[in-house]
Amino acid sequence: MEQGQQHQEMLDTWSQMAVSCNQINPDLYARYDVKRGLRDINGKGVLAGLTTIGEVHSYIIDEGEMVPVPGRLIYRGYDIEDLVQGFQKDGRFGFEETAYLLLFGDLPDKAHLESFNKELYSMRKLPEDFVRDMIMKAPSRDMMNVLARSVLALYSFDERADDCSIPNVLRQSMQLIATFPLLAVYGYQAYQHYHENRSLFIHPPHAELSTAENILHMLRPDNQYTQLEADLLDMALVLHAEHGGGNNSTFTTRVITSSMTDTYSAIAAALGSLKGPRHGGANIKVVEMLEDIKSNVQHWEDEGELQAYLEKILNKEAFDRSGLIYGIGHAVYSISDPRAVIFKRSVEELAKAKGLSEEFELFARVERLAPEAIAQVRKMYKGVSANVDFYSGFVYRMLGIPDELFTPIFAIARIAGWSAHRIEELVGNGKIIRPAYKSVVRKKAYVPLEQR
Repeated sequence: MEQGQQHQEMLDTWSQMAVSCNQINPDLYARYDVKRGLRDINGKGVLAGLTTIGEVHSYIIDEGEMVPVPGRLIYRGYDIEDLVQGFQKDGRFGFEETAYLLLFGDLPDKAHLESFNKELYSMRKLPEDFVRDMIMKAPSRDMMNVLARSVLALYSFDERADDCSIPNVLRQSMQLIATFPLLAVYGYQAYQHYHENRSLFIHPPHAELSTAENILHMLRPDNQYTQLEADLLDMALVLHAEHGGGNNSTFTTRVITSSMTDTYSAIAAALGSLKGPRHGGANIKVVEMLEDIKSNVQHWEDEGELQAYLEKILNKEAFDRSGLIYGIGHAVYSISDPRAVIFKRSVEELAKAKGLSEEFELFARVERLAPEAIAQVRKMYKGVSANVDFYSGFVYRMLGIPDELFTPIFAIARIAGWSAHRIEELVGNGKIIRPAYKSVVRKKAYVPLEQR
């Protein structure tokens, strides 16, 4: 037997052993009242902390019963719908204003917003030779890994990296908010040059441009973009900036922060969380799923044919055989995800401008039919609706943003929320976050090596 085959068989055996020794009877979770995923069986989140930053509202209690209501997302007491309408009405970009709100607790007046923007603009730069030495010399195929590696590398350039005082953490947070677009876009440019043999473009950001405008400016070879494109990308950043303390990456930030580690380590951990397809990576799966639907459903307007294919996806007979309709359903929202509702209005406008109205109608049709299909195939404890990931990937495709940057765009937005939660955890930190785990293995008698 060849050595390579023996090695593979050994790895396969070890893998089987690793799976076997880690399997836990699902019935034990009910017996010991374990809140798996920190959620009750009815989907209600287990209260693990308090926050003033963000609130996700999806139900009311009526005579002791949970009654689902249209979802609402609150930033520092302000309804996301009101925030979006506010900056849209005035014809300005909203992400920087949103970052200020999350960091400092209230909306800025013109003078404070202008000074905050100037400070961010001054921080839109990386250490000397950082792009050459840290990004260009080690290009990666995964941009989330580029972001995490770059964030950890920035630790080495910070003389006060381990200082957890609020003024210092605030400085670090603002610098990361300012530089995340550079790290992501430059990482992608390096990837496409070294791995895809394409021309290399490294455009410096412009001080007078918003975060959304700078992303498009740095990403596109000709630096050109339309106002509608910049507006929609800015809205995407606003809608993704915060989602309460319980989402996986933000909770990760708070758990890591509670150990009093440095900012760069905490944010790198959050990036690792966001990378997962069950969290920030879901929008890529939505786009791939819709491409699969377009290839296998002959008549997009035929709801019966479309419904039948969605049921095949749910029964693990189509697409990636996971049994999931990506972008439909959320851990908290039942009736509607407010981010998806807001996003959808502008998505339709961009689709018309791009000549993709038929594709938008397909998305809308899947959004309407998927909950019905899920209700027929699955036993559900709550309703399902489209979440923000359902439309965000479609938007990014229309904006010409490569798939590799879908999740990094999420991170560029969410770093504002992560930073706010890190500061809040530091201000109120008294204990390290440490939930309990119960061992369900019986005690074993030690057996000497020669007797095993």
